[in-house]
Amino acid sequence: MHNLFFKHSCTQKLNPKIPKKLTLRTSALPFAFLCVLLLLFPLPTSAAQTQPERTPLTLELLQERLRTPTLREGNLTVDLQKMVIDLRPENTSFRDAFYQLMRKGLNAKPLGLDLSYTLILGDFVGSDLGLRTPLYAQAIAPIFTATEQQELELLRFVCLESLTNSKDCRSLLGTQSTPSSEIAVFRGVLTLVQTRFNGEIKFSNTFFLQSVDAQGATFLQSTNWNETRFARPVNFNGTKFKQPSNFQGSIFFEKANFKQTQFQDIADFQGSIFEKTANFNQATFKQLAKFNSGQWRDNADFSNVRFANQALFTKANFNQFLLLTEATFEQAVTFREVEFNQSVNLQGASILNQADFSDARFSTEACLSVPGLTFNSNQAKILGNPGQIGKMFCIPTLQGNENILRNLGQNFRQQQQVADANELEYTKQQLRLVEMSRRLTATNINSASVANLINLGFSATQAEAIAQRRLIKSFRNSSELLTLADIDLEKYTQLSKRLIVGEPLSIIGWLLQAWSWLGLSVVLLLSGYGTNFWLVFGVGGVAIAYFGLLFWIVDRYRRLHPVPIIPTFYETISIFVSFSVLELLSLLAIFRNAQQPWLTLGCLLIIIVPVPVALLIRLYQKGRYHDLMDVSYFTEDGTFRQLRLLIGRLPVIPRNQTFRERYMPLLCDRRWNWLNYYDFSLNNLVKLGFNDIRLRDEHLPGIISALAWYQWSLGVIYITLVLWTLSRTIPGLNLLIYLK
Repeated sequence: MHNLFFKHSCTQKLNPKIPKKLTLRTSALPFAFLCVLLLLFPLPTSAAQTQPERTPLTLELLQERLRTPTLREGNLTVDLQKMVIDLRPENTSFRDAFYQLMRKGLNAKPLGLDLSYTLILGDFVGSDLGLRTPLYAQAIAPIFTATEQQELELLRFVCLESLTNSKDCRSLLGTQSTPSSEIAVFRGVLTLVQTRFNGEIKFSNTFFLQSVDAQGATFLQSTNWNETRFARPVNFNGTKFKQPSNFQGSIFFEKANFKQTQFQDIADFQGSIFEKTANFNQATFKQLAKFNSGQWRDNADFSNVRFANQALFTKANFNQFLLLTEATFEQAVTFREVEFNQSVNLQGASILNQADFSDARFSTEACLSVPGLTFNSNQAKILGNPGQIGKMFCIPTLQGNENILRNLGQNFRQQQQVADANELEYTKQQLRLVEMSRRLTATNINSASVANLINLGFSATQAEAIAQRRLIKSFRNSSELLTLADIDLEKYTQLSKRLIVGEPLSIIGWLLQAWSWLGLSVVLLLSGYGTNFWLVFGVGGVAIAYFGLLFWIVDRYRRLHPVPIIPTFYETISIFVSFSVLELLSLLAIFRNAQQPWLTLGCLLIIIVPVPVALLIRLYQKGRYHDLMDVSYFTEDGTFRQLRLLIGRLPVIPRNQTFRERYMPLLCDRRWNWLNYYDFSLNNLVKLGFNDIRLRDEHLPGIISALAWYQWSLGVIYITLVLWTLSRTIPGLNLLIYLK
């Protein structure tokens, strides 16, 4: 009512006459209707501001722009920016004239083409704008300048040198020109910044002698760049491919930039060649991405790329680094039969489905760097050749990567690839050993004195700053040193590997840590942390042959005076030949399976050589003057002759007459007697033998008994190591233990 009263009163004041009031009301109706429309449907102001005003291209305007090219960055360019070019079938006459004029104008002399911010309606056949010519040297068109002819010849040579198996280059080997051996040469710079193509794009079999800049362009329909060659840098930064894009068999002789490019349909780069760096950083592949048989001469950067569908790299060749940092693979990615000559950086990447590295070939410098990898073995898989793929993972530190190693190990255990799972466990323990070594030897910045910090390499000012900081709050990690104004990045990088952060160790704590370090070192060297049975077998073979020889020397070389007690020449030759063969086979097993064979051999010799040699030297210093000198120290159970498992057997027979009757001295006059000493060594170390051979209990020098007991003690540790290794290397038993 109030509105009606106000409206009525205003009308009466302004227009007391009825006809005038009616006229005013009639003229206000369109304005009111427009206001309602604006309220209900506001104009997209931001979009309107960014959309450029485009001018429809006419033939007269095109001829004028062709006659008066502009000079941009030293290149003459036909300026068709902010145009609307109608190449639809219903505009046939303009379309035909457009291609004819453009082909004539661009090829009369090298001219670039700038279509930035232009809207192109209908299909755009870009290959029709180039000059068609055969590529082999004898028939290069004379219209090309000397520089262009030299460049064509150089690019032809590179093509033939690197791509002799490709379809495109095979056609260059002919002696006669054929349609398949001709290409369209685009002589000038092509600029497509923010260009919008509503139809299909066809640049197949085109040679761009200058750069191509399609930054921010939008391709609403399919694009065809099949077997296209780019002699200069290519920029597709921020480009949107709404439909399939075909770069199959293309060659990028300079840097290819596809940063932040959106491939919303199939992206086909099969057989493409990237001579320089290929940058796909932050690109998005929403559908299938095909890079099969691609060749990457320089670095391939796929950092922060999102593959929403499958990614195929089958039979690709990466000569330099493949960067997949922070990349996301939502579906399967395939690297079958790929050749990696440098490392694959998967730091921070996410594998959500499956990564297949079957039959991939890695050079000696190549590995799969996976620190920070997001991978859940319950939802995803990593496939590879059994016994090989596990060796390809490299992780710099254990801190922050334990979960990755656990998931990778679980992945291979689920696939019954025990060797690969064990390889990852070995890597994990190696990293743990490095951390323990640093904890024992590095300087703890929470407890080191100012003098120690200065000796380490810090200046006096820096050492005082560290001391003042830890009075307020202890350091939680070494990187907190960078929060101090006096410490720069260079100094931190120089000393970071010699620093640790943690609670200070007491003397007892340090000794316990050192003992743990020593035990872990021995287990890693002698068995690969229970992951390599053949290494354990080689270690046991060396020890068995060595102790067998020692026992033979002790028993058969007793004295030279007054009455010599020595073995026969035949027995001496037999024992030394057999010892050499056993040692050779055992050393071969060690050197073929150990990561550090010389350290492994050194560790083994430290265990088995010093104590027995010291006992042997002392034995011959004292001499032997006791009863039963002509009878062997070793006895065998005469009641059985069979293969026995002698876990509970002790090396010396008990003092019991019944046992003395069962155990009879070895027959030293038999030609095969030397085998008994290896049998005794086998019994002592592995608890397995063909005969139950032991030392006698009467008139036995204590040094000989000590030698036998020393080997028996080592045997308890060795058989434990053997059984543990078998439990980790036998697939069925392994699964029973680890798949809980």
